[in-house]
Amino acid sequence: MQVYLNLSNYNSIFLQKNSGAPALTTSLSLNNVVSCSLQGLQSLPSYKATTTTIFVCKLSIVCLKCLSWAHFLSHIFQPGGIYATSMLKITMCVIVFPFSLRGCTDIICCVLFIVVILGYMAVGILAWLYGDPRHVLYPRNSTGMFCGIGPNKAQPSVFYFDILKCVTSINIMAATLNGLHALVIAMVVSFLFLLLLRFIAPVMVWVLIFGVLAVGAYGIYHCWWEYDNYKKSAVSITDIGFTTDFKVYLQVKETWLAFLIILSVVECILLLTLIFLRTRILIAIALIQESSKAVSHMMSTLFYPLITFVLLVVCVAYWGITALYLATSGIPVYKVVALNSTQDNCGQISGNETCDPQVNYSWCRSARCIFIKYNNEGLLQRNLFNLQIYNVVAFLWCVNFVIAMGQCSLAGAFASYYWALNKPSDIPTFPLSQAFIRTIRYHVGSLAFGALILTLIQIIRIILEYLDHKTRAAQNPCSRFLMCCLKCCFWCLEKFIKFLNRNAYIMIAIYGKNFCVSAKNAFMLLMRNIVRVVVLDKVTDLLLFFGKMLVVGGVGVLAFFFFSGRIRLPGSNFRTEMLNYYWMPIIVVVVGAYLIAYGFFSVYSMCVDTLFLCFLEDLERHDGTMQKPYYMSKKLMKILNKKNRGPKNGKGKD
Repeated sequence: MQVYLNLSNYNSIFLQKNSGAPALTTSLSLNNVVSCSLQGLQSLPSYKATTTTIFVCKLSIVCLKCLSWAHFLSHIFQPGGIYATSMLKITMCVIVFPFSLRGCTDIICCVLFIVVILGYMAVGILAWLYGDPRHVLYPRNSTGMFCGIGPNKAQPSVFYFDILKCVTSINIMAATLNGLHALVIAMVVSFLFLLLLRFIAPVMVWVLIFGVLAVGAYGIYHCWWEYDNYKKSAVSITDIGFTTDFKVYLQVKETWLAFLIILSVVECILLLTLIFLRTRILIAIALIQESSKAVSHMMSTLFYPLITFVLLVVCVAYWGITALYLATSGIPVYKVVALNSTQDNCGQISGNETCDPQVNYSWCRSARCIFIKYNNEGLLQRNLFNLQIYNVVAFLWCVNFVIAMGQCSLAGAFASYYWALNKPSDIPTFPLSQAFIRTIRYHVGSLAFGALILTLIQIIRIILEYLDHKTRAAQNPCSRFLMCCLKCCFWCLEKFIKFLNRNAYIMIAIYGKNFCVSAKNAFMLLMRNIVRVVVLDKVTDLLLFFGKMLVVGGVGVLAFFFFSGRIRLPGSNFRTEMLNYYWMPIIVVVVGAYLIAYGFFSVYSMCVDTLFLCFLEDLERHDGTMQKPYYMSKKLMKILNKKNRGPKNGKGKD
């Protein structure tokens, strides 16, 4: 791995690397080095500094005085450690270390996850070998033979109308293409909205904030006006008493006075919040704009949800097929019986002999091979329930792992954008691909660890739902209340674990540490900035909510007017009379538009969260000096009244 050393003067060496982590601005001490071997020293004429030449060197530390090798590395690659340095006269060099700064994390959990996946594959193979989904897909006749296939292909047991004989001729391909056009519109609108957030985010946020304040002010005025109208009325709320007609309460002054007081208190709280949190709101807006810039520099991140979607579809399909094959893995048992034992050669049939339904018993005309039951005495059949539980647990673990892998990969890509010293020139080539490779190479165990914790919580919730469903009729009010509390607590716990995992994956992508350390660091970092977290979270949720409503609502309205025949495009094959129920394609288009918008905005939300954690790390680790410059944009530095001091004062980019 390459670590860049930048010597702006002769008394210090500064380390910088860009692999999704902040620049290592630790000073490197060479005074304590007894023997230092510089191998492969060569100049690079293509790079020239202001005073001297840039060198590339391979540094091999042979012996250290007063510092062990581990102690030396723990400080040299930990921001904040400072050592005195000897007089050196080079401007910049690249140290190529023979090891990687990252290592495999949570190896035990990685091995466990691999074992579970291999076991999951073995369960699927066993289910495929012994299962027969025809038991579910096709009905059987009284003899146990399948209807609609094999010798009974022309004799399905279900009577139905042939709708193909009475269907109206229509261009089915045109219908499909028109539906796809609506989904393409949803994709384009989502994409444009994310790019426009770079410019319209401040306007939207302030319009929404002042809109809420204006609505509250009008509510106060209306309550005062109603109170003034009923102030002279002789009827009071004590005269009315209790009634189910709410309109009666609206005709007394006490009701409007209560509304007036409540709205006034809420309005004052909102105004005070706006006054005291205006700086944090500005920071949230600036981070949202910075996220839009990051997405515009890494357009491939917008299409990563397609990979996640495909992997989730694979997980769901594998789980469903495995469950189906396991459920039909019982071997059917057939026995031959004689419908008329008085016929020739039929008296010897006892009814206890097994048979094959495909065999014709010509020696006894009344002999029939009858289905009796499914064999449940085999090893696989005796453990079907346990295998189905294993199928569900492995499925949940795989789904959570796929989601975690997507979050960590996106976080690594966006972190490399933030920690680029000069944007966009210092952004790595193919940042998303590099982040994905780092995630798969080093952090499968950490992602599996976080996914396992979430899976255990989800399993407990499933068990609670199952118990509640089975015992609902026998529950008393006390037990129902207890069950409701348990379900609520574990629902909240699942939300918290998802929040913690999400931020832990971001820290893993940045620093490459294990899950527990990353989760602890992320949680403590957020707790030290809890007000900023709340403000940014709510502002981002508000913007993304309106973005989703804009995309889904706009596409839904267009689909309604189109499929209802109110607007007609040239060459359109849709007419009102051709669609007996046009709400179905509208619902399909709206659901598809929501899924597309959710995919786009989930990437944007991950970008905001990643840049926010990087921003908090930037504030805590750096002070704007040449040794520790800020990496935030100039707009953020201006809001916080901070700046980078030194010759390169403009390291923060707009």
